[in-house]
Amino acid sequence: MRVTRRQVSGVAASAVALVGASAANAQLGTGGEISHSAVAIHQEVTFAASVSRLYRALTVTEEFDKVVRLSAAMNSDMKKVLGTAPTAIDARVGGAFSLFGGYITGCFLELVPDARIVQAWRAGSWDPGDFSIATFVLSTQGSGTKLVFDHTGFPGDAAEHLAQGWHVNYWQPLAKSLQ
Repeated sequence: MRVTRRQVSGVAASAVALVGASAANAQLGTGGEISHSAVAIHQEVTFAASVSRLYRALTVTEEFDKVVRLSAAMNSDMKKVLGTAPTAIDARVGGAFSLFGGYITGCFLELVPDARIVQAWRAGSWDPGDFSIATFVLSTQGSGTKLVFDHTGFPGDAAEHLAQGWHVNYWQPLAKSLQ
């Protein structure tokens, strides 16, 4: 699946409006509009690499392609489902990304170099137009980097699969690629 700049712009604008509206509602105390039972993933992982090196690995096409090639998905029968599109990352706010043969697509909502990445993120098996929000926060921890990851807004029945997928398709191969 190819994501066009027009689709990315629409998704980015919608996501920014949604995030802004949620923040405004929270500040106004409109409790009925905020779900307290939404499914979310929260993971914390430490890497033996600098913050800038980890940030580059997550935002530079050639660097993240190493992660893709080491992932469980690309080294299993799942590869047949993923597609053949090359890894592509346009690391600027509103820029699109296409990962894992085009199966994972989205756009960047926020980029704070060496500190924070926020993406509108989706899997190819989801209904058209469904996007989740993936947030990566990086901080120095000793000689390495702590990554605090939060993923929200995905289909509820996908939580267990996604939680495992982040480990075997992102964190484990990312750690190997940074060695």
